[in-house]
Amino acid sequence: MRSILRAEALSRVFGSGAGEVHALNGVDLAVASGELLVVRGPSGSGKTTLLNLLGGLDRPTSGSVWLGEAEVTAMREREVLATRQRRIGYVFQSFGLVPVLSAAENVEVPLRLRRVAPAERAERVRAALEAVGLGEHAEQRPYELSGGQQQRVGIARALVAEPEVLIADEPTGQLDSATAAVVMDLIRDVVHARGVAAVVSTHDPILMERADRVVELHDGRLAAGG
Repeated sequence: MRSILRAEALSRVFGSGAGEVHALNGVDLAVASGELLVVRGPSGSGKTTLLNLLGGLDRPTSGSVWLGEAEVTAMREREVLATRQRRIGYVFQSFGLVPVLSAAENVEVPLRLRRVAPAERAERVRAALEAVGLGEHAEQRPYELSGGQQQRVGIARALVAEPEVLIADEPTGQLDSATAAVVMDLIRDVVHARGVAAVVSTHDPILMERADRVVELHDGRLAAGG
């Protein structure tokens, strides 16, 4: 499989002087198209920092992130924003849905940002909700949905723009184990069917069982064998 997402000697330091925190230290990582990579590690190990850097939500202190042949870390902010909108999808632990919007309207947001024509938007939103089993819930607001349903809306929103990379930070952190398994099965199936490169952080053994590969972070470094 072809590596689509790469990190090279990736480091992130927060603060300065005596208050410096080395959240990530020289991480090298490659993720292939169609691969589900799980990043595990204790709280404070650097998982969220790594995902934020891989997804272009933060910039490293040193090192580089590549998406295909494009070096994301060398881009200007406007280019990074365009890359995130076109090529990367995000799933958040807190769901991140807009409360006043329906499920369909939440899923539609990335397509509006890309100025996709209304008729195409409507069809892609319908297909995305059908793909996560929520076709009949398109008009419901987040508060009318269960936690698992809200996260599936979040997955549909992340995938509706057909990204090459999916970044998911503790996507089952607010779900019970049975619902977490359903959500992770959905992510795995989509990754394999669509050839998306997915990086998922978790403490959850259920997610690790479904991964193609698991790497472990400790104190901002990949553990031996990672």
